[in-house]
Amino acid sequence: MMFTKSTFVSLSLFCVALPVFAQQNASALPTISDVWVKATIPGGSVSGAYMQIKSAATVKLIKVESPAAGLIELHESKMTNGVMEMNAVDGVDIAAGKSVTLKPGGMHVMMMKIAKPIVVGDKVPLTMTFIGADKKSFQIKVNAVAKENDGGARHN
Repeated sequence: MMFTKSTFVSLSLFCVALPVFAQQNASALPTISDVWVKATIPGGSVSGAYMQIKSAATVKLIKVESPAAGLIELHESKMTNGVMEMNAVDGVDIAAGKSVTLKPGGMHVMMMKIAKPIVVGDKVPLTMTFIGADKKSFQIKVNAVAKENDGGARHN
């Protein structure tokens, strides 16, 4: 196989463009901060995960997984006729340039079927699946630190 001068130029341009493309995609990933999970109560099998999610591009959080819980759902808590309701949602939308806070008493990650107690100071791995405007999904892995609930709703 023979390579011409134009082949080398094309390959050189590809090699230069590839790192730039990877950097642009990395900067488009959401940033996740202030990640924590609620320590479980003695004998309890539920917890909640909370965080701040900011994204330069429009994305949707569609799933969270963790080896610490047998079942995880995205939930929204809201007051209806004086009663706090908690319902599963299909995802959490994060608009381009905006941030969303998952917090006790609001949108949150509901962790159920927890086999081993989560105690203050534990690190709980979370794998978060997002879908972009291009309908392609991607994952971000974070570690949440367990702490006591800081005054939010009691149900999670």
